[in-house]
Amino acid sequence: MLAVSLGMQAQGVIDEVIWVVGDEAILRSEVEEERLRAQYEGQQIAGDPYCVIPEQLAVQKLFLHQAELDSVEANESTVSHQVDMRLNYYINQIGSKEKMEEYFRKTSSEIREEMMTTVRNQMIIQQMQQKLTSDIKPTPAEIRRYYNSLPMDSIPMMPAQVEVQILSFEPPVPAEETERVKSRLREFTERVQNGTADFGMLARLYSEDTESAKRGGELGFVGKGQLVSEFADVAFNLNDPKRVSRIVQTEYGFHIIQLIEKKGDRINCRHILIRPRISATDKIRAIERLDSIRQEIEKDSLQFEQAVIRYSQDKNTAMNAGLMINPNTGSSRFEYQDLAPEIAKQIYTLNEGDISQPFVMMDQTKNREVCAIVRVAKKTDVHRANLTDDFQTVKAMLEAKLSAEHLHDWILKKQKATYVQISPEWQGCDFQYPGWVHE
Repeated sequence: MLAVSLGMQAQGVIDEVIWVVGDEAILRSEVEEERLRAQYEGQQIAGDPYCVIPEQLAVQKLFLHQAELDSVEANESTVSHQVDMRLNYYINQIGSKEKMEEYFRKTSSEIREEMMTTVRNQMIIQQMQQKLTSDIKPTPAEIRRYYNSLPMDSIPMMPAQVEVQILSFEPPVPAEETERVKSRLREFTERVQNGTADFGMLARLYSEDTESAKRGGELGFVGKGQLVSEFADVAFNLNDPKRVSRIVQTEYGFHIIQLIEKKGDRINCRHILIRPRISATDKIRAIERLDSIRQEIEKDSLQFEQAVIRYSQDKNTAMNAGLMINPNTGSSRFEYQDLAPEIAKQIYTLNEGDISQPFVMMDQTKNREVCAIVRVAKKTDVHRANLTDDFQTVKAMLEAKLSAEHLHDWILKKQKATYVQISPEWQGCDFQYPGWVHE
């Protein structure tokens, strides 16, 4: 197909219909756009892109057609949120909105509109696939048979994992430190209001939200639900881009906000964040308090779970006996590299049931220091997956296998019942699903 690919590039054709699936056309420009996007995002295409991409688009159209028949739709609010995140990512990576438009040779509004269609279709296809495979629920007996049928070298090695309980709280911030931060933000507000400083410049220099600071404090278009409530209530009530909001306190620190643009139920604004500093003395006091709690637990006069309910300020774990949840998997198991470095260091030499010494760590969500103790609830060494420790992993492997087989068979069946026409110069491919080209 390489010769065909080169030929396509040399023909100077602006655009053309290269496939027809049902009553839907696939354009050469669509293939080029997907190839360009994959190239920019570093995605590897397994084979000639002028064969792989059209077939992928054709398969997508099969799922979208079925989704239309079954009335499967995407949540538009979620679609808009995902598109905003992608656009902000592209702008951050490429450098500016103008450079992004130059790279894709389209206006930002055109890029956004196309992304809306792409993301909407992706969500619909995902929902459709989930619907088609929703009845695949292997029984425990089927999972055991599947596991026993696997060659030893096909059974995955499971990394060392731990389950960790945490008790943490933030040392109190002195009133004078809070006043220092507010005074600094009031100074910034006055400078912007009297025209002696630009809000974006101040954000780049002083905001402690390092990511948005690179963009002059700009957050990009977001919905109200994407912001913490205290921030959102103030930001969405702003109407004058020349004014600066009052000081807003959130769990992340203190902010001032400036409106850039409102568009429907979304807003683009910039902010400056400053976090109060915790003194060394306050940290020492917090460490001493945690050490006293730890000693009570060691003496069996207090259970770790009871201490969490009584003392912990970590709202994500306080109601779960302190058990941490891995955001990447949704389970309570962590590989060491998935833990905060400070926690991994503390528990590496501990055994099950052991409690660490008190330590100071960065809360990555709030990007501020907290004091904590952790307990090793469970510890598993490197091992080959087994049904006792890794039943859910084996179950997921079988579900993935059965789902892939079911979808493959569904595509072949749907393919036979769908009208397909491919331009002759695009037919010379080794397709994943035979049957597109009829003799």
